[in-house]
Formats: sequence, structure tokens, C-alpha cells
Amino acid sequence: MIKVSIVEDHPDFRRGLVNLLDAFDDFECLDAFISAEDAIANISPDTQILLLDINLPNMSGIEAIPVFKNKHPDIKILMLTIFDDDNTIMNAILAGADGYLLKKTSPEKILNALRECHSGGSPMSASIAKKVLNLFKKYIPAKNDDFSLTNRELEILNLLVEGMSNAAIAKKLFISIQTVRNHIRHIYDKLQVHSKSQAVVKALREGLV
Repeated sequence: MIKVSIVEDHPDFRRGLVNLLDAFDDFECLDAFISAEDAIANISPDTQILLLDINLPNMSGIEAIPVFKNKHPDIKILMLTIFDDDNTIMNAILAGADGYLLKKTSPEKILNALRECHSGGSPMSASIAKKVLNLFKKYIPAKNDDFSLTNRELEILNLLVEGMSNAAIAKKLFISIQTVRNHIRHIYDKLQVHSKSQAVVKALREGLV
């Protein structure tokens, strides 16, 4: 059971998301909030994935990401928004978002993205992923620090950049998922990041992959 909470101020869209999740046995919608402030104060600690809009009253979704991450370090945050401009996408990823979907994404793809996020992936709408890659191509600097990453950690970091989930990495490298998680934790510590998206961004910025 994948436990999801929602922050969405548009009532019809919010209700549609709740109904979508309730229609499938592998999902449980725990909460649905209209503002980031309300969610921060009242979100269930059992929430595994947060579907988060960006354009919210008062505190924006991007501003709320680090607050959620600080209060609930294990929570995955999947942005669901209408915004597809470069600055918004990059700000969300740098703030710690674990994935980025556009609201025009089909219900089936939203559900699949939630499943992918739950299994350790970083789902993005195809157009968003293309924008992210094109942005990094413009300013990836020469490698100047290896951050003391081991060969195995660099190998796993490369696979994270390719968008592979923990389970897929474990299968490819013939190691356990727990071993993958341990390596990723060490990667986070060395890169001083808190999510896979941030690790991927820093890896590309620093020319580690």
C-alpha cells in the first residue's frame, strides 16, 4: 500500500486526485490539503509520497519542500503543476523534489509515477526530463572534485542519473536493495544532499558522471 497525501488548492483537481487514488487497492490517500501551511501542520507522519502543487496561496510548493524534508526526512515529494519553465523546474529540483509532473499528465501515468517514486525512482514528465538534460548540457563544468566517492558509489550515482530505481540498480549490480540504500546514503553524505534529485543535480554540475 502506497500512502499518499496531497496539497492542491484547486477543489475539482484535488477531488479528482483523491478519487483516482481511492479507486486503486495499492494506494491510500491519507490527507488532502489546500495549502502548504495546513499540510506542514497536519500531514500524517505515515505519508510516504506527497503530491505537491507549486502555485499555492501564501507559501509556494517550492518554498515548502525543505520544510517538509526537515520535518519528515523519509518523505518523497512529487511535484504536480502547470509550470514547465526552466527556472521553476530547476528551483523545485534544487529544493529537494523527488519528481516533477505536469498536470496534463494522464491519470495512468500519475499512478505509475507514484509507484516509480515509491520504488526509489525520480519520475518526470517526458518534456520536463528533456528540459532538465538540455539545461545541464549548457553549463556542466569540468570535474574538479571527486568528493571521495568510491568506484561503486560513482557507479551507482551514474545509474541514478540514468533514472534507475533502487530495485533496478540492485538487479543490475547483483547486490541487495539494502546495500544499494547504504551506498546512496553514503553518496548523500559525501555530496551533502538530501534526495536523489539533488544528488543527480550535483553530480551533473560537478561533472562527476
